[in-house]
Amino acid sequence: MANSNLKLLGCWFSPFALRVKIALSIKSLVYEDIEETLNAKSQLLLQSNPVHKKIPVLLHGDKPICESTIIIEYIDEVWNSGPSILPSDAHDRAMARFWAAYIDDKCMLAMVKSVRVEDAEKRKPYLEEIEDSLVTIEGELQKCCREGKGYFGGEQIGLVDITFGSLLGMMGIIETMNGRKMIVEEKHPCLVKWADRFASDPNMKGLIPEHEKLISLMRLGKE
Repeated sequence: MANSNLKLLGCWFSPFALRVKIALSIKSLVYEDIEETLNAKSQLLLQSNPVHKKIPVLLHGDKPICESTIIIEYIDEVWNSGPSILPSDAHDRAMARFWAAYIDDKCMLAMVKSVRVEDAEKRKPYLEEIEDSLVTIEGELQKCCREGKGYFGGEQIGLVDITFGSLLGMMGIIETMNGRKMIVEEKHPCLVKWADRFASDPNMKGLIPEHEKLISLMRLGKE
């Protein structure tokens, strides 16, 4: 969609910015991708998000929208003629929000903590939290598979897929740090197939950060 007057303030490595990019791709929206350098935050970012001073921020004309999930819902409501990201049914919509929140509160939080810990022994409790949450997420996805759905919300990428899919890059970092796969066929057969399907979806083309670039960024940060 041309002339949508959209700008996205984000960083290439941010899973939160990636979520918004996926939503914009699903809706076929043209936007200006403004790369932020967080060590010296731009005046535009500080003016657009004076409360949290964080990315991502979507600028629709002169109106800023902050927080990735809120931005996704905004995109879905404003450009409602394209594919839906949230379900139309109120209960299904509530459940999508529930699982998106679970992924952030349980899985992502443990992932962030595990990446920040240098000592392998101290990292173990966080890896166990990740594994427990993956079992729970796998269980939910299996229900969707039994109903013939390709994704968490149906036959196309939805809110839950975007939320969990944005973490695959960070999952790769954790796997490299610990020398083992986290999502495996024996424990997570549906998630393994889902991850392949998600990564190969046309809406994801060119959006997922390269693994080697993420690893290099992590090593640079530690130095």
